[in-house]
Amino acid sequence: MGRLGVDLYPLQSGVGLDRVETFGKFLGGSPANVAVAAARLGRRTALVSRTGADPFGTFLRRELKDFDVDDRWVTEVEDHPTPVTFCELFPPDDFPLYFYRRPKAPDLEIHPHELDLDAIRAARVFWATGTGLCAEPSRIATLEALRARAGREVTVLDLDWRPMFWADPAAARPFYAEALRHATVAVGNLDECEVATGERDPYAAARALLASDSGRGLRLAVVKQGPEGVLALAADGTSAQVPPLPVEVVNGLGAGDAFGGALVHGLLADWDLDTTLRHANAAGAIVAGRLACSSAMPDLTQITQALATGSGTLPEKG
Repeated sequence: MGRLGVDLYPLQSGVGLDRVETFGKFLGGSPANVAVAAARLGRRTALVSRTGADPFGTFLRRELKDFDVDDRWVTEVEDHPTPVTFCELFPPDDFPLYFYRRPKAPDLEIHPHELDLDAIRAARVFWATGTGLCAEPSRIATLEALRARAGREVTVLDLDWRPMFWADPAAARPFYAEALRHATVAVGNLDECEVATGERDPYAAARALLASDSGRGLRLAVVKQGPEGVLALAADGTSAQVPPLPVEVVNGLGAGDAFGGALVHGLLADWDLDTTLRHANAAGAIVAGRLACSSAMPDLTQITQALATGSGTLPEKG
């Protein structure tokens, strides 16, 4: 549930947008990409979101269907255009983003009374994001959806911090805290963990996330550390920390979404933490080695190949 838009990626690397001449157009938005990533791994997925009533919205719904993501809960907003996001490519680790979501993105116009709470309850996994908490009515809708998941095993809050969506980081923390009360899994990088908990050390951040729901139900905290790999800490004391998979980076955007889709797959397959994180890291590395996000999401054969070769740099299919 959450962000959906068009990503326009430059077909020239190492130059600013003022000098880029051609772009590729892709489905984008972190929750949408996670749904695509999980679908590539054989999972049945759906997205709850909104687009503008415009050609870009038509493109996104068509792309979702082509990626085998159910779009029945993706509806149109007449008053706001479908958002567009540009990026610049300065590998290996600089990929500035420029969000065009004015006056308001349609995915922030998800209303609580429009939610199919029966479908949300029935899903084996529900994935919500911190971006959905940044404005009303999406904020109350996101919290309502999370509350509806009471008693369900896998309810993920992707912290998904985007500073340009919030006037003040301190204003975000209470809403993150409320959302975490209803999640069973929390996922975030070090910046996102710091916003949500005030902690930046990986283990301290993981412990703070597990403590943030007052003992209600958060079972797993996943802290992504970029070049230092990823840490997962479970409420029962189980932990795993795995290094990143080497890759020749083309575009680091979307790697976290590939990680998320593979994380979901591992949780549903009941893999142990180490196996799950290694597959998720490999999925992220593969996407980091490609220009696109959504269309670059790997299948299980590609992830297995990357783990076997020890590199995320693989030839693209087709």
